[in-house]
Formats: sequence, C-alpha cells, structure tokens
Amino acid sequence: MSRPDPKISTDRPHIRQLDEAAINRIAAGEVVERPASAVKELIENALDAGAARIDVTIADGGKTLIRVTDDGCGIAAEDLPLALSRHATSKIDGSDLLNIHSFGFRGEALPSLGAVGRLTITSRPAGGEGAMIRVAGGVTEPVKPAAINAGTIVELRDLFYATPARLKFLRTDRSEVQAINDVIKRLAMAEPFVGFTLSDVSGGGEGRVTFRADVETGDMFDALRGRLSTILGREFAENALPIDAEREGFHLTGYAALPTYSRGSGVAQFLFVNGRPVQDKLLIGALKGAYFDFLSRDRYPAAALFLDCDPTMVDVNVHPAKSQVRFREPGVARGLIVSAIRHALAGAGHRASTTVADETLEAFRPEPTDHFGALGATPPPPEGARIYQMDRPSAGARAASYQMQAPQGGFAEMGRDWSARVEDVPEDQAPLESLPLGAARAQVHENYIVAQTTDGMVIVDQHAAHERLVYEKLKHQMAENGVAAQALLIPEIVEMSEGDCARLMDHADDLARLGLTVEPFGGGAVAVRETPAILGEVNAKAMIGDILDEIADQGESMNVQARLEAILSRVACHGSIRSGRRMRAEEMNALLREMEATPHSGQCNHGRPTYVELKLADIERLFGRR
Repeated sequence: MSRPDPKISTDRPHIRQLDEAAINRIAAGEVVERPASAVKELIENALDAGAARIDVTIADGGKTLIRVTDDGCGIAAEDLPLALSRHATSKIDGSDLLNIHSFGFRGEALPSLGAVGRLTITSRPAGGEGAMIRVAGGVTEPVKPAAINAGTIVELRDLFYATPARLKFLRTDRSEVQAINDVIKRLAMAEPFVGFTLSDVSGGGEGRVTFRADVETGDMFDALRGRLSTILGREFAENALPIDAEREGFHLTGYAALPTYSRGSGVAQFLFVNGRPVQDKLLIGALKGAYFDFLSRDRYPAAALFLDCDPTMVDVNVHPAKSQVRFREPGVARGLIVSAIRHALAGAGHRASTTVADETLEAFRPEPTDHFGALGATPPPPEGARIYQMDRPSAGARAASYQMQAPQGGFAEMGRDWSARVEDVPEDQAPLESLPLGAARAQVHENYIVAQTTDGMVIVDQHAAHERLVYEKLKHQMAENGVAAQALLIPEIVEMSEGDCARLMDHADDLARLGLTVEPFGGGAVAVRETPAILGEVNAKAMIGDILDEIADQGESMNVQARLEAILSRVACHGSIRSGRRMRAEEMNALLREMEATPHSGQCNHGRPTYVELKLADIERLFGRR
C-alpha cells in the first residue's frame, strides 16, 4: 500500500462558482484562438447585420489592433451593454437550436473578446443616435454618445493583454496576417455581393491595402465566378467547371477545377455549408472520392463548393468555432457532391487545363544570356521601335509556297534515319482541321502526334491518350456487367470489435456490388465469403482493416473500388498503343476523333495531360513575331 504524499492536502475539495471574468476567459479560449479567430467572429456579425461593405484594419498581425467597420443595421444604445453579456444575441430566441439562419447564435464572441482585450463598440442604427461602449479585461464602462454614420465599428486593441500566457502561443506577425487573409478570403467567397477590404497599418500611418474584393454584379454564377477569379486567380476561373445540382433537399453550386489543374496539397479546397466555411471530413472525403480515379494520390483537386439545405437538416452547433457540421442525411450530401462533380467532368470531354499550354511555352523559351550572339538568344528591340509582324497568308498562298519550297530529293530517304515522319494529307481530310483536336500531320519520336487546327497545333502523347481511352472502356464494361466475384473455398474469418463489425456491415451492400461479400459471424467477427475475381489472391484481413480505417476517417470506403480501378488502369496500360510504334495517318486521326468523343480523355489515369494545345499566336510569340 502506497503512503500518502505529505504535499497533498487530505481535506475534501470544495466546489465553487467561478467569477464572471474567469468564465469569459475560459470561453475566449474556445472562441478566440488567435487574431484570425477574432476577425472571423466580427465579420460574421457584420454579415448577419446585413452589411454590404466590410472594411478590416489590422496592426502587428492583429495583436495590437483589429478594427472592423460595416454599414449594417447597427446596434441601439440601450442594447450595447447587453451585447457584451454572455449568451445574449438577437439572432435566435433559444426555442429551436437546429433552425439557425445566421452565422452567429451563441452570443459568446463579443464578451469573450472583451475579456481578453480592450474592446470598443461604436454603432448607430438607421434613424437612431450613435453610441459607444468600452470594455477592457472584462470591466465594462458606461455607454457614451458618439458621432458615427449608420453602421458599426468594432475596435479590438491589445488582444490577450489580460491573458499574457496566450501571447506566447501566437506566431509571427507575418503568419498571423496570412491567417487573417485566409479567413477574409473564405468569407468573401461566399458573399460575392458584399465588398471587402483588408488594410495593414503596422508602424502607423494610413497603411496599405493587402486585399480588396469589390461588389460583384450579375447573376449568382457570374458574381461567384468573378469573386473566385479575384481571390483564387484568373487561372482557376478559366479551368473550373460550374456545378449546379440538387438532390433530396440539398442544393450544390460552385466551381470544380479540371483534373489537370490539380495542386500538391489541399490548399485550394474551399467548402461551405449554408454560406458558412467548414472543415468537414465528410465533404473533403466526398471531394476526394469524386476525383479519385482522375488524380494520383499525391495530387489534390481544386474546388469551391457551396452546399445549401434547410437549416434543420444540418447541425452547426457542434463546436464553438462552428467549423464542423453534422448532417442528418450524410450519405445524400456526399453522394450529391460525388455525382455532381463527376457529371461536370464527363461534360468537359477531352478538355485539359490552359495552364498546360502555358507551362509548355515556358519550357520552350530559351534561357536568357548576356550576349546577343549566344545560341537561342533574341536581342531586345530598340526602345520605341515597332515590332514587325508579317501578314498571315491565305491557305492557297501557303500551299503554293510550300510546293515551291519542297526539297527536290533526299528528304524521303533521310526521314528513315530521323525519328519523325511527315504525312501527306489527302484533300478529303482538310476539314479535320476545324475539329477540336485537328488533323494529324506528323508523328515525332514514335510517341507524339502533331496535329494542326484552324488556329494552332496540338501535340498528343499517343500512349497516355490511348491508355485513358482503354481505361474508360473497361470501366464502362465493368459498370454494365458488374464485378465478377470469386467464392472462397473456405470463408476467411476476420476478428474485430463489435463496433467495427457494425460499421462494416452498414456498408456490406456497397461492398457486395464490388464483389466483396461479408457476413456477420457472431460477436465481433465477420466471414469473408467472396472477393473480386479480378484481384486474384487477396489478403482479406488486411483489406478489411484498410476498409475500416477509411470508413472511420471519411465515413465511406473507396478501398475496394480503388483496387479494382487500379487493376483496370494497369490492364489499360498494357493494352494501349506503346511508345515507339509508328502509326499511319488514318490511325492517328482515328485516335484524335476517339479522344474528342470520350469523357476525361484530356488527362491520363494519373491526372497528367494527354495533349498540349498551342495557339498560333503563342507559337509566333516564341519566335518574336508579335
């Protein structure tokens, strides 16, 4: 028996009520993690107030100053003291915590900020008088009259001065500014008809504007596209597909990028539920599932998706930061995202992102040198000199010119020794130039097809393109005929916890459609009776373990389907046109036509482009002709 520690009192501990200041500081620890958290809460209050213009000013990464100015409905002077009381809000009456139509509803943000910093609220409702109230470290001063236009100004100075230990956990000013930028941009994406500005006044003076998003006009999709172009860049807007789909009370809108416009991490994934930015595993998993057979595991899709539904169908009262949600019908929400994105990708056909051509042109440009005479260097024109652009001849003039310039002999024989072939184009193939991928003109290095279009050229990787075509055919056949299952001579018994067993059996029907048949075997065990025949010999225990891990992490498992499609991808790779094979002109043109008719043919099975399109203007610019 251990002896009692003499340093520990044996007196019975007493339960005591914490004072209001301590309660507010504890609440602030949940709601206000860093300056970006304070900015988020204040902007959401401004949006709830119906603001059409929101201006944010910060200093020293938000540590010494955060000021949010809006033109919303304002707060009456008699309501200002109540606004600083915990759990006081104008957004709900407390009778139904599931029917929430506003960003805020807890009534914790303002009292929490006043408990850890120096908070000043100046406000004036339309037709009313302006008033101001201050609170520092939880101590509130009386309300005073103030001169202000209609709207509200919330100023927070010296964040965490009342809890100096929290300051040690803040990052550098630059990191905090970046976090604030990210918060404002996410909120601005969901509100294209609201103007936002962020100004940094560190060091004094008027400071500088670091972010600005003006009010967008037009319908919702045009406005959203304009706002995303401002925030995510023109390239995203050019390479993103519009999403608009509904199912069982859920409405999904937004933009999802082409697979060839992918990223090395998930930084370009923005998900919203009823206009609220969220970080939800279910939605992130659905986005991953929509692209899983278009991208390799080290690439991430880019998307901005907005899922709207009746507030009673989603619970946002899960975490004080309100960044997590819980759906009443999670399967419907996930299925809508996957099907809507896949439908949009199928509609894109063979299209690839424009950044592919930009990267190709960048690779073509010669390295700069200090001497104009160096190989590949192009001397700059004299300042003010006019760059000569040769007029583009007609098709007839080009044909006559080519005939006059054709070599008189030796080229055909020399072609056998060079890794390139130029095909004679029959007259009846001339109209092929007007098709999206044009008419095949040559094959280079026995792997790359060069095709001519009306306004440029296309270079196709014949092996990658045909691999994708075969892969899509195999997937279509599997979807039509189902997955052949192989019955095990002796069912394999896999032991697990009863909770894991229940989760696995919830997905038993989906697994059976993929050829994996599992049945309960008593207690926490399951019997694996059939496995997909195409997978051959399978370690059932390891596969079940991977499936359970994926279900726990994402709410659904794509493990079996991913394995099946990985096999199909390998079969497609071995069954496609190999690099090094010479193709006749009719074969090359047939491949181009099949690419135009096959969805997703713009990228290979790993998300890389199957072709590059260069416009004639881009080619001329490479040679300094415009």
